[in-house]
Amino acid sequence: MRLTFCGAAGAVTGSCYLVETVTTRFLVDCGLFQGDRETEALNGSFPFDPGQVEHVILTHAHIDHSGRLPQLHRLGFNGPIWATPATADLAGIMLPDSAHLQEMEAAWQNRKRQRAGDEPVEPLYTLDDASRCLQLLRPVAYDEIVAVAPGVRLRFRDAGHILGSAIAEIWVEEDGRETKLVFSGDLGSPGRPILRDPTRVSQADLLFLESTYGDRSHGEHGDQIEALAAIVRSVAAEGGNLIIPAFAVGRTQDLLYYLNQMQQAGRVPELPVYVDSPLATSATEIFRRHQECFDQEARSLLAAGDDPFSFPGLTYVRSPQDSMALNQMSGAIIISASGMANAGRVLHHLKHNLWRPESTVLFVGYQAEGTLGRALLGGARNVHVLGEAISVRARIQQLSGFSAHADQGGLLAWARGLERPPAATFVVHGEQTAAQTLADLLKESGHRPHIPALGESLEIVRDAAGTLVVRELAPRSPAPLESAPPSRHANGLEREANGALAALRRFRQVLVTGQYNGQHNGISYSEVWKELRRALKDLGLVMARTERRSRRGEDN
Repeated sequence: MRLTFCGAAGAVTGSCYLVETVTTRFLVDCGLFQGDRETEALNGSFPFDPGQVEHVILTHAHIDHSGRLPQLHRLGFNGPIWATPATADLAGIMLPDSAHLQEMEAAWQNRKRQRAGDEPVEPLYTLDDASRCLQLLRPVAYDEIVAVAPGVRLRFRDAGHILGSAIAEIWVEEDGRETKLVFSGDLGSPGRPILRDPTRVSQADLLFLESTYGDRSHGEHGDQIEALAAIVRSVAAEGGNLIIPAFAVGRTQDLLYYLNQMQQAGRVPELPVYVDSPLATSATEIFRRHQECFDQEARSLLAAGDDPFSFPGLTYVRSPQDSMALNQMSGAIIISASGMANAGRVLHHLKHNLWRPESTVLFVGYQAEGTLGRALLGGARNVHVLGEAISVRARIQQLSGFSAHADQGGLLAWARGLERPPAATFVVHGEQTAAQTLADLLKESGHRPHIPALGESLEIVRDAAGTLVVRELAPRSPAPLESAPPSRHANGLEREANGALAALRRFRQVLVTGQYNGQHNGISYSEVWKELRRALKDLGLVMARTERRSRRGEDN
């Protein structure tokens, strides 16, 4: 077995792990790199051929875990994407939203490039790419064990991070021996509202453990709630706005839960609350549909008719006109995406409130390096928002206790719940200091921690005694970021060729498993056969066009 760390290695974003076995090749997550320009440039290429990936296991819908799936599909991947039902539903709104942002960013860049006389750029992927990618989703319920490929079984366990988030237990059989891989995904904090606590896993041969908050504690939860109430009271007294950049999925719903509780208890004045994020509004509707993910307290509230996502003074804002109208308000709570203040409608609210000393900007989640949120928390007194220089006079505050991630204590408690330490624990999804701090503490508990580098590849073998051994391999290097641009027709030919190869591999897999009738990976034999014929036909048409252009001396 070979493992390659294609993202979230020494950093928090871009989660993507390639697993290659004797029978298959698959990814766990395929997330977007987010942060500064250097980090986001990593989205330009994959260190593997997407057309050779046979399936993807998706731990949850956050864009730093799912955001490159449409790009993967665009470049040739056409296999199933395994996810929980709630994750599949959330991906159905989040990936098109991400595609829309990609298209808007490319259009903005191309206006500048046109004025400079430069060639236009294409978006990382389009809305059509995202729509086609969504057809590949295959829902799997929590605790159900499914065969996802020959010699590979999967079970999702509740990670308690966001709606539908999962720990992935994966059993890989090679040479008659089974190895269990456990990917923590993003682990939630015990005791958070709405969702259940993370499920404890008893056994793992290889553990992939997130470390976002591996070097810090969130503090007592009750203290954080009182701190939020104090901030709301202060904003109400001063007449400004409270701007809360929040992730559309998870953090927004948690905040609504607490604001509802505090208003009902009379702990805060009843300020108008606006959720200014169409994505968050749609996500909240999906929350209501998936109450099987809720903890007992949230179910009891709903059964009693107390809906935490609908209370007096709460307004969901959808239209751009209504969003712009909020810029003229004072004395309101505005929750808006994105959570790291690097995109979305929250930028407009920051532009209109950062310079106001009576307003407060409250961060309730992790802020990656290179983001506006990180700069504001670092004490920046002047920032650029939407191309305009803004003086920072508002109060900038942070409450880490509302994070959807487990803190250091939560991560250690979960890892120590294993009956015995794994053969190796890969500490991922964390900046270097957080990862190293957590690794040192895990070592004290008997773990064998390793902090992988981006692109690092490892071989997993068994020695004569059957003990798992981890060997380093040459890293997979991504394609150069500044390579010569492809010709006009090369992109189309490569895309069709990758699609045909992926279809051929899936067709062969159906044949070798002997499942000529019924289902294979959730797809019927006849569907795979039709897909293969269609892909080969498209490839033939592109090759014919390319050959004609070549004869005419055109660029091909």
